[in-house]
Amino acid sequence: MGFALLGLNSIFADAGHYHRPLAPRGPHFAPRARHVIHIFLNGGLSHVDSFDPKPLLAKHHGKPLPIPNLVTERLTGAAFASPFDFTQYGQSGIPISDIFPHLGQHADDLCVVRSMKCDVPNHEPSLMLMNSGDNTLVRPSLGSWLTYGLGTENRNLPGFIAMCPGGHPVKGPDNWRSAFLPGIYEGVYVNTEHTAVDKLIENIRNPRLGLAAQRRQLDLLQSLNRKHLDARGHDPQLESRIQSYEQAYRMQMEATDVFDVEIEPEFVRERYGNTTQARQLLMARRLVERGVRFVQVWHGKWQPWDNHDAIEKNHRKLAAECSQGIAALIADLKERGLFDETLIVIGGEFGRTPTVELTNAGKSKLGRDHNSAGFSMVLAGGGVRGGTIYGATDEPGFQAVENPVHVHDLHATILHLMGFDHERLTYRYASRDFSLTDIHGRVVRDIIA
Repeated sequence: MGFALLGLNSIFADAGHYHRPLAPRGPHFAPRARHVIHIFLNGGLSHVDSFDPKPLLAKHHGKPLPIPNLVTERLTGAAFASPFDFTQYGQSGIPISDIFPHLGQHADDLCVVRSMKCDVPNHEPSLMLMNSGDNTLVRPSLGSWLTYGLGTENRNLPGFIAMCPGGHPVKGPDNWRSAFLPGIYEGVYVNTEHTAVDKLIENIRNPRLGLAAQRRQLDLLQSLNRKHLDARGHDPQLESRIQSYEQAYRMQMEATDVFDVEIEPEFVRERYGNTTQARQLLMARRLVERGVRFVQVWHGKWQPWDNHDAIEKNHRKLAAECSQGIAALIADLKERGLFDETLIVIGGEFGRTPTVELTNAGKSKLGRDHNSAGFSMVLAGGGVRGGTIYGATDEPGFQAVENPVHVHDLHATILHLMGFDHERLTYRYASRDFSLTDIHGRVVRDIIA
């Protein structure tokens, strides 16, 4: 009979408390997906070396190309044929570069958007645009908007987690900021360079006090905080602080388990592979399995995919670190009945030029410069139409010419799949209603199943 009373603990704990900002909430309409895993190949994956083959480059390799009126950061030269072979996979026949051999088995689950575009060929503004919908200003990130709109299904874990090995990426926490949204919706950073949970999440355990003693301390602190709040009326920052303390306490009970991939059977760990990226991807599955809304998986902190030189060597190495893991993630989600409710987004902040980058002296670096005018993103699961190629870049691969998809359109589509009208998911700040897409964006309905 005593066990039945244990369930009352959480009920009484909430009695008299302020509204929980992370309580689960319904979207505007029936969603196709409940979770997002964003596999961020930061630095700029080359579309012409991965998912957008260009025979013209092989035909004119080493020869000048008529370059459209585009802006690049650095000097580029002649056509640069991809050093990789492409193979058509599945019934859909989607061509995939041989640097991603494991993805071929899931070709009919993939939607390759070949006509992505952003605004400028620079990392910082493009990272901001991809993550928060604005090139320059710190605005709430996509993960923050989704957590604000939906809450979380697991009170012991954050609704939004950003994993990056070795430290913060370029632009740091601005990539997962909540900005003017309450701070409880900000992404929680996890340094996946480490394997021990104590190092993955700083201060996850109290070295001197057990959970019961910490609960008594926190209850006293929270009662003082609520008296402070009562005296000041509605204060979103103070409310967020109170909720953050509570969440930090609760994370001790579950985070130590969810980030320990050694708990998984050996055959599962072998399926993902033995790399940092593989470990991150397995963690991502464990997180969405426990109700986390948005998981961002960064490949590394300093634009690892930013291959201005030796692109054959570097892209092959980087893809080998994640190809097996991404395929394992898709298969794993399918087996657990989570694939249809989990939207997977794969790509970087922009693409790369089909022409070779040159030194100041005009010599080839065997790499490619940044390209914001045309690149590819891959989506899977979560209501996306699998086995689909949408849009196209021009014949050399310089710019999107068929069904262009701006980053604002991608955001509008992701929100739609999660059950939101991107024009109605707003937050009033500074006497104005803000949204992720601002006054832009359209839902790309042709890629929705």
